[in-house]
Amino acid sequence: MVFSSVVFLMFFLPTLLVIYFIFPQKYVGLHNLILLGFSILFYAWGGLRYLWLLLLSVAINYTCGLFVGEGHSRLIRKIALIVAVVANLSLLGWFKYAGFFAQTLQSVGVPLSVPQIVLPIGISFFTFQGMSYVIDVSRSDAKVQKNPLSVALYVILFPQLVAGPIVRYTTVEKEICNRRTSFSDFSEGVSRFLVGLGKKMLLANTMAEVADAVFALPTDTLSVSLAWIGAIAYTFQIYFDFSAYSDMAIGLGRIFGFHFLENFNYPYIAKTVTEFWRRWHISLSSWFRDYVYIPLGGSKEGKRKHIRNIIVVWLLTGFWHGAAWTFVAWGIWFCLLLLGEKFLWGRFLQKLPAWVGHGYTLFAVVISWVFFRSASIGNAFSYLGAMFGIGSSHMLWCEDSVYELLQYGVFFLLCAVGSLPLVSIWRSFCTKWEQKGGVSLLFRIWVPKFFVLGVMVLSYMKLATGSFNPFIYFQF
Repeated sequence: MVFSSVVFLMFFLPTLLVIYFIFPQKYVGLHNLILLGFSILFYAWGGLRYLWLLLLSVAINYTCGLFVGEGHSRLIRKIALIVAVVANLSLLGWFKYAGFFAQTLQSVGVPLSVPQIVLPIGISFFTFQGMSYVIDVSRSDAKVQKNPLSVALYVILFPQLVAGPIVRYTTVEKEICNRRTSFSDFSEGVSRFLVGLGKKMLLANTMAEVADAVFALPTDTLSVSLAWIGAIAYTFQIYFDFSAYSDMAIGLGRIFGFHFLENFNYPYIAKTVTEFWRRWHISLSSWFRDYVYIPLGGSKEGKRKHIRNIIVVWLLTGFWHGAAWTFVAWGIWFCLLLLGEKFLWGRFLQKLPAWVGHGYTLFAVVISWVFFRSASIGNAFSYLGAMFGIGSSHMLWCEDSVYELLQYGVFFLLCAVGSLPLVSIWRSFCTKWEQKGGVSLLFRIWVPKFFVLGVMVLSYMKLATGSFNPFIYFQF
């Protein structure tokens, strides 16, 4: 089940809202049971085959969490932590990477059969989330949760279950047991959800039509312009697809009284790749920072170990996204750029005009998404060759390029505008003109509301046409 489906919007969510809000806010335990039950149903709808794996993950992290907290000997705490990490990574490793490693070994002559394993929905997200709970308790950053249903709700809560953001237990620890839902939170949650729905239905899915069409063509038939159109379309698709899901998850959480942290902060306005990764998939980059990079020593143990730590983190980040060499190459690409900014050209870049930094960052990011989108390393380099006209077969322009721009040019423009911090721009505009008496407070409030209403209407119209494109990060 996905947030942009008819089943979710017309049946699942309305039914949950009615049942949840029938009971007064003082019945937090009952509200938690309702959310837990619906979250299990949400996962089972598309992943019933592996529901047992999700529940096993909860059981492992709950049990280990009981023994890593204060009150046990140092040895017991250490053993429990090791068991939790090994068990979680073993499950993730088998279901996500066993086939990849077997196929890789088979390709170099090792006589192995490749296991046919279906990737469980959301395993990368709920595994990291469960591990973070145990690690935080072991560090005394969070208290041991003795109620198994509370741990289950934290891991299984449906808004962030299958595609993030990766929510830390410390973020929702108090709200699991003691939260209140205000009209303001409910209203903001609904608005945020609808904005996310609009991003997905109107922008991401439209850009997917372009990207899918271009990337499906043989690379030797692509003109330079068409290759760039496809790469830019995918650049917009993945941003509006994933940030849409995060918006919808954050909005749903707010409706039920949970305040998840932001996962995106307008990454395409970044002036460096380093800044881009402070703005993109914040929950993942901060997870690797806090649970891998800093424990390895961060930047405090000399230049060589600092470089080693960055390499380790980015190899893992690439591999986290998928069991394929294209994702490893994607991680290496960003690793090289980040090392370059850290030790080579970063200071020089800061002295250049801002537009140079923006152009450099966007160029680097568009290139990265070619690796991310391609089916193989060879295909990625062939596509990049088409983008830069390497080879005599690539024309600069073609009729398909004209068609795509005429057909989708307005949506490219909307995506470019939508990548800007429009909320901040609008608020600054209103503040400026309120001081001059040109804009009333009513104008500041109601224009965004009508905008959200319009987005909702257009999104439901798009939904009614039967157009569907699954969220990209469901495969991770």
